[in-house]
Amino acid sequence: MRKLWELFISFAKVGVMTFGGGYAMLPILQREIVDNKGWATEEELMDYFAIGQCTPGIIAVNTATFIGKKTKGILGGIVATLGIVFPSLVIISLLAGVIEAFSHLEVVQNAFGGIRVCVCVLIVNGVVKLYKKAVVDKWTLAIFILVTLGSYFLPISPVIFVLAAAIIGLLIKELGGKRK
Repeated sequence: MRKLWELFISFAKVGVMTFGGGYAMLPILQREIVDNKGWATEEELMDYFAIGQCTPGIIAVNTATFIGKKTKGILGGIVATLGIVFPSLVIISLLAGVIEAFSHLEVVQNAFGGIRVCVCVLIVNGVVKLYKKAVVDKWTLAIFILVTLGSYFLPISPVIFVLAAAIIGLLIKELGGKRK
């Protein structure tokens, strides 16, 4: 029971500190789940994020569910999921009316402009950390470049890119490409 409570509290902390969605939460998740708790490695977190990206639902919720299940089974997945969404439910419920009433004020619009910039920085930091762990050789660099260009120029679902990258990774391994 103590471990379940710890899962809930840890993911609630992540949930309350996450502004800007799933990608912005990556550095917070990494610090809490990988560095502080040791419930997943950086590689596992990247894998959960990738799977969470291409499965139905919200990436933050999917990632919490994966880590919770790994840590404490199905009940752990449920508790971690409840932990990650609980702060948002409370905050949104409290702020919904207030934001609508004051969103026209310049000070509120300026605050949201600053928050958007901060979220961009959090996302970039998360991407840089992921890049350092994921791009480890010429093959992963090639996949990175192809997916980056493809996602910029082609109107294709991210699921297709994830599946294509997985297939390419398998082919490289089967054809004898050196991987670290």
